[in-house]
Amino acid sequence: MEALLSMAFDNIASKDAQKIRKGLRQIEGMLAQICLSSGRSTPTKPGHRRNQSAINLGEQPQATPKKLGQLAEDPAFREFFRLQEGFEWNVALRVADCLERLLGLTSNGQNDLLILSSLSNLQGLLLLHPPSRTIFGRENKMNLLLDLLDSFNCPAIQSAALLVLVTALIGTPQNTRIFEEMDGLLTVTTLFKDEDTTKQVKMKLLEFLYFYLMPEAPVASPPRSPTKLAGVFERRGSAAEEGGGLRKIRSQGEKQHDLSQYLNNVEGLVQDLQEYAPFTSVAAR
Repeated sequence: MEALLSMAFDNIASKDAQKIRKGLRQIEGMLAQICLSSGRSTPTKPGHRRNQSAINLGEQPQATPKKLGQLAEDPAFREFFRLQEGFEWNVALRVADCLERLLGLTSNGQNDLLILSSLSNLQGLLLLHPPSRTIFGRENKMNLLLDLLDSFNCPAIQSAALLVLVTALIGTPQNTRIFEEMDGLLTVTTLFKDEDTTKQVKMKLLEFLYFYLMPEAPVASPPRSPTKLAGVFERRGSAAEEGGGLRKIRSQGEKQHDLSQYLNNVEGLVQDLQEYAPFTSVAAR
């Protein structure tokens, strides 16, 4: 799997659009191979390679999604998860760096497609490897997502960026604090109130606001063997707290007060949230 990742990393680090597209497809293919089963029940043979389901990136699996229990026991997924524990093989970090370079290029249809592909990969990566969400505890990476919500971006990019933003904030209150410090609420509400924002994007923005107003759960204690990637940012966050820095958990009332500075009728959103309790399953992730 290291060889496959190395090849994909080389491609997405290129300045050539064709190579970037190839690298993003290689990553997408690897994730698909991990998440999908072929539907053919073939017994494991002696000498079975632990990363066999991630070989042949070019093949399109004729498959159905694996159940979560199956995914956790899949050798390829376990190998993928292990490799994500360090910076060298962390795919989300490399794709975020690629996305940052793409934003610096001239906006055109081809570049927009590469940005969309990067965002799609990022969303999947953050769901498959939750510790990678800690990279968005860094201001430059959070600012990357907020830049994608600017009005000059196409609606498809705005919608995809919102999905990645939600995924980056799930279960990580420290990321939400960075989002707030980077004027994320102003960015989101400005786009929401913009007359040129499409109806579809406004619906996704409204969904995001419901998500943001959800009560925050205390952060669980780190596992006995925390990943190296998560550990670096966890230590930095703890040091900030000890020095009187950001609190990780804020009440729903506090967030409601902050949001009401930019948007009217926030009380109505909170009432809807309490009555209908959307995103209940998401909050537990």
